[in-house]
Amino acid sequence: MKKKVLITGGVVIVVALVLVVAFKPFSKKTGTMSFVTTKVTKGTISNIVTATGTIEAVTSVDVGTQVSGIIDQVLVDFNDIVKKDQVLALIDKTSLSAQLEQSKATVDQAQAQLTYQEATYNRLKTLYEKQLIAQSDYDQALYNYENARASLKNARSSYDRNLVNLNYCTIKSPIDGVVLNRAIEAGQTVAASFNTPTLFTIVNDLTQMEVETSVDEADIGKVKEGQRVEFTVDAYSDMKFDAVVSQVRLEPTTTNNVVTYAVLLSAPNPDKKLMPGMTASATIFVEEKENVLILSGKALRFTPDATYLTEQMAKMSPDSMRNGIPAGAKPQGIPEGAMAQMPSGSMPQGMPPFGTSNSSGKGPKMIWIKDGKGGIRPQPIKTGVDNGTDVEILTGLNEGDEVVISMDDGTKKTTRQSDNGPGGPMPF
Repeated sequence: MKKKVLITGGVVIVVALVLVVAFKPFSKKTGTMSFVTTKVTKGTISNIVTATGTIEAVTSVDVGTQVSGIIDQVLVDFNDIVKKDQVLALIDKTSLSAQLEQSKATVDQAQAQLTYQEATYNRLKTLYEKQLIAQSDYDQALYNYENARASLKNARSSYDRNLVNLNYCTIKSPIDGVVLNRAIEAGQTVAASFNTPTLFTIVNDLTQMEVETSVDEADIGKVKEGQRVEFTVDAYSDMKFDAVVSQVRLEPTTTNNVVTYAVLLSAPNPDKKLMPGMTASATIFVEEKENVLILSGKALRFTPDATYLTEQMAKMSPDSMRNGIPAGAKPQGIPEGAMAQMPSGSMPQGMPPFGTSNSSGKGPKMIWIKDGKGGIRPQPIKTGVDNGTDVEILTGLNEGDEVVISMDDGTKKTTRQSDNGPGGPMPF
């Protein structure tokens, strides 16, 4: 019996010595370990899409001319406020007035001819009914009468056309608005050919503007009508203007193999500070949540120093070691024989398995918080919106909680921020 006790005691001593030897290479003198933390706060978090575009009026009309001639008078100037049907300019009417008089004379002539042919037809018709003239004479009279009626219609049509052209010499505003551009001067000759020349550009309402932006194909799927937008212009670099996505156009535009889509933004302009043609830099809020828990993304990218974690494990009792080391995990440097003496345990309740990546987007993610004893401990959390800088906390933390983002042993920086995040490979 004494031999069995001695043998059992010897095994325990050997295992203890193996553990001490195994952890000894990681035990080194360090200064006092300090941790830099950040607090969980409440606020608004959002994902955005950026775009640039040009500010335009909602309705813009180019006023041209349908007749050729010399500009006689220009009655409005740049920035003038005009009403619908207000006269903007006059084209010299001399030539068109002469054409109208000529067409009027043609109408009078056709009317006289019709009167004569109608009287002749009526007279011959009476004689024909009494069988006093031949059929051919009656047919000729009927033909002359119908031909005279058609000639009168043709003459009147020409007169009406010349009258309309004469009226076109008076250029009127088609809408209420503001004269944005005036492209003519008095005495200038304009020629109406296949392309109608633009004389004026009139915008109807400068208190409501439109921004036509270009959004890359990689982001267009996130943009929807009704989303909130903020934009700036160079003229007022310290101001932000509000807008709303009013239309997402389906037609693509390809420039140098880059595909973009036009997105229209509706922007109120009560102070008329925004002017047509300005370049706008827009921020479209494609995802936005208010009054939620927010944590700095640095906390998710923080991983404690491997040496520190090894030292903390070396300080743990054998029982806590058995309960704290996950199945299949092995501290660096511990021989296989020593690990065989330690039955596999499980991670603390709720903690994700070692090796889980915070960037996987599946399951809980890991951050580190102070344990109240001068050390730190992992804390699983669930996240929501992630904008690359901050992340929304769904569960696992409360407002005001302090989360570790870096650590320092007083002699050197031991902060680790990995792209794998705090759920990346642990030092085992």
